[in-house]
Amino acid sequence: MKNKRNMLSLLLVLVLTVALFAGCGQEDEQGSTGTDSTTTTETDTTADDVTTEDTTSEDSSATSDQTTIKWAVWDIASTTYYQPLIDVYEATNPDVKIEMVDLGSQDYMTVLGTQLSGSDTDLDVVTIKDIPGYVNLVAKNVLEPVDTSGLDLSGYGGMTEQIEINDTLYALPFRSDFWLVFYNKTVFDEAGVDYPTNDMTFEEYDALAREVSDDTLGSEVYGSHYHVWRSAVQLFGILDGEHSIVDGNYDFLKPYYDMVVAQQEDMIAQDYATLKTSNLHYSGAFAQGNIGMMNMGSWFIPTLIEKIQTGEYSEISEGGNGNWGLVKYPHAEGVEPGSTLATITSLSVASASDNKEIATDFMNFVCGPEGAEVVAATGTFPAIKTDAVVDMIASKEGFPSDDASAEALKTSNTYLEMPIHEKSAEIEVILNDGHDYIMTGTMTVDEGIAYMNEEVGKILN
Repeated sequence: MKNKRNMLSLLLVLVLTVALFAGCGQEDEQGSTGTDSTTTTETDTTADDVTTEDTTSEDSSATSDQTTIKWAVWDIASTTYYQPLIDVYEATNPDVKIEMVDLGSQDYMTVLGTQLSGSDTDLDVVTIKDIPGYVNLVAKNVLEPVDTSGLDLSGYGGMTEQIEINDTLYALPFRSDFWLVFYNKTVFDEAGVDYPTNDMTFEEYDALAREVSDDTLGSEVYGSHYHVWRSAVQLFGILDGEHSIVDGNYDFLKPYYDMVVAQQEDMIAQDYATLKTSNLHYSGAFAQGNIGMMNMGSWFIPTLIEKIQTGEYSEISEGGNGNWGLVKYPHAEGVEPGSTLATITSLSVASASDNKEIATDFMNFVCGPEGAEVVAATGTFPAIKTDAVVDMIASKEGFPSDDASAEALKTSNTYLEMPIHEKSAEIEVILNDGHDYIMTGTMTVDEGIAYMNEEVGKILN
């Protein structure tokens, strides 16, 4: 066992070193690797559009004395961390062959549900793309309960507790993106205003946004920016851990909508209706160089670095280096700094697997600290964020060099964007509509919240 651990450590060093020097070909910012399907409109789906003709791993060199484990995934060609994970695991388990089965991205969870429900399924390990799909698979009794007796779940930041169903865990997270604040240092420098900090209340955040704004026609500067997703505003309200986006009463959202609508009316933030009709992507908005702060997911980090390095985002580049930084999400009074929202991708063992023991070992490896370092080496955020993982991402070429940006990667309380609920997909529709009504001025903040309370109440009752 000791020799195996030593060998694994050496292999991890080798894989991480190769990945870092190779630049790792960052994965596109996308919902397919880190967000619930109920929020798939809330991420860039560039990689989701990629299809592959060959639905399995091309390497079919398994020998007769090896056990083949079939792993259901999507977008093999555009996902950088699959093969490194397999390489490290197979090197320390030469009697195991991991074979990827690409089910495609567009209808992945539907196809997976069909496959697992069939009597002839040969899948062993499956990737769980979203929370509603996970709930559906558990209801179908096609996922094996996770034996947590030998696992340390503390590194998941409370996410495993949030995906328990009837006090039982059926998956382990291995990918996770979380929300933080991106800011343009040049905007703050030119306004003579101190940069935002990692311990910033919403009142301080609002004041900073107003300080750096400039409504001069033709040279407007917006202190804040909110993409058109409902999560860009509504999720502020659940950082206290006391409220849920599926509990049916949304009165707690009022102070956040009041703040954002007021910023919009005062030209501190760009007009929601204009953003929506122009279809301006958040990356394009930030790239223009006239936005002070933007709340967005960590999936934007590798894309931002790449676009600056290639010169595409010249407006926020200084001497070829990005003049931007990161800080933790703002928080309400009494809420711990670093509290944030997250999306996860998980692994499960199929109940129909004939190789549950080996499949479980592979799942535990991918979702554990060792797998996390392999994932981080590709520039992607794993679910477990150890100091080694944070240091690895913060040391990536192009990442902001200030200490505050590295510290921003260390989260405290992490809450799922969409928690476990059998009606989550239906609730999502109402919340999206309510957000749209408020932000376009079709309804006042109070009217929009009353609408959400009433309509979600009908669903829950």
